[in-house]
Amino acid sequence: MPTTTRFKLPDVGEGLTEAEILSWEVKVGDTVEVNQILCEIETAKSAVELPSPVAGVIDALHVDEGDTVEVGTVIVSFRMGAAAVTEKPPAQPEAVAAVAPAAPPAAEAVAIAEEVDSDLDETDEPEVKVLVGTGPSKLAARRRHLRPRSELPVNVQHSVVTTAPAVHRGGVERRQPIKGVRKATAAAVTGSAFTAPHVTEWLSVDVTETMKLVRALKSDPQWHGVRVNPMLLVAKALLIAIERCPEVNARWEESAKEIVYYGQVNLGIAAATPRGLVVPNVKGADQLSLAGLAQALQQLVEVARAGRTRPADLQDGTITITNIGALGVDAGTPILNPGEAAILAFGAVRPTPWVVDGEIAVRDVTQLALSFDHRLVDGELGSKVLTEVAAVLTNPVSALLRTQESRG
Repeated sequence: MPTTTRFKLPDVGEGLTEAEILSWEVKVGDTVEVNQILCEIETAKSAVELPSPVAGVIDALHVDEGDTVEVGTVIVSFRMGAAAVTEKPPAQPEAVAAVAPAAPPAAEAVAIAEEVDSDLDETDEPEVKVLVGTGPSKLAARRRHLRPRSELPVNVQHSVVTTAPAVHRGGVERRQPIKGVRKATAAAVTGSAFTAPHVTEWLSVDVTETMKLVRALKSDPQWHGVRVNPMLLVAKALLIAIERCPEVNARWEESAKEIVYYGQVNLGIAAATPRGLVVPNVKGADQLSLAGLAQALQQLVEVARAGRTRPADLQDGTITITNIGALGVDAGTPILNPGEAAILAFGAVRPTPWVVDGEIAVRDVTQLALSFDHRLVDGELGSKVLTEVAAVLTNPVSALLRTQESRG
């Protein structure tokens, strides 16, 4: 006699409360094995694949693609036992919500824990809980690509139109629910903007020598296969500035009435993805060599753009860089990532007339903008950090040599 086992939506991050079902990889009646992917979900932080914690037959899918459900909600039931395979599965109603576009593979279960409740409810169905890891997916047998939902036809949007859509000269009005990464980003920046008193300072910097170093590293055989760009040198410059001004690597903790100074630099990089803005961070970036930092940044950005960022990589950042120059923007006033004291915006590098030794010359120039929390970073400290970053970018070779000698 087969038994029925229920699987609840787990918390795949730390403290997540809900997730959206992006796509089901199984249907009622399918026989599944342990670790076989059941579905892909999108949390407020990333897309994650949920593996099956048991071997059995899919008895029922309790939620539809496009539904947002709370952690702890039963999403799928399994029939267990030898007789389960031969029994005819119950009819499954068609999903009424539109189907979401499939997300890129996000995570693989690296540790599975099956827990069967001893106390059964009125259905006498045991519940299964699962621990989901977040390493690169090896179980997905295919690659899929995600387009921004705003670019999708109306008939595959998640929102259900209950009234006739408004028609404007530009076409049909479209609506999209605020959920997932976009919802989390909106809450974070709103909370930051109205909690921390922001101050932003700007500085124009001659980065001609930085651009020369970038070209030299790109042509160096020892750097073959490593992505080298100006952003790498900006990141290194900020890390050197933090070494000289460690008080900027901190957070204001209102509940304890304390300023917390971090013991290491977890460098966040703001990345635009099809799901919205995410800020994964390189843990212990201040301990990495230039080559190690380059490799870490390359992997971080590639994973983020593929929609496979692990929830752990989005947590515990201490300071952030946003590369608005990659979008052709000169400067801006970035909003602090919650829990951080400063964020550096790196603008576009442009040929600009510049005075060098009393003569006008065309130089590579960029704009740096540093926003900081004025509760714990005063103008003097913020200005010092900004000018230290500029000093490294103005003469990067000397700065790197000095840093290496001081650590050696």
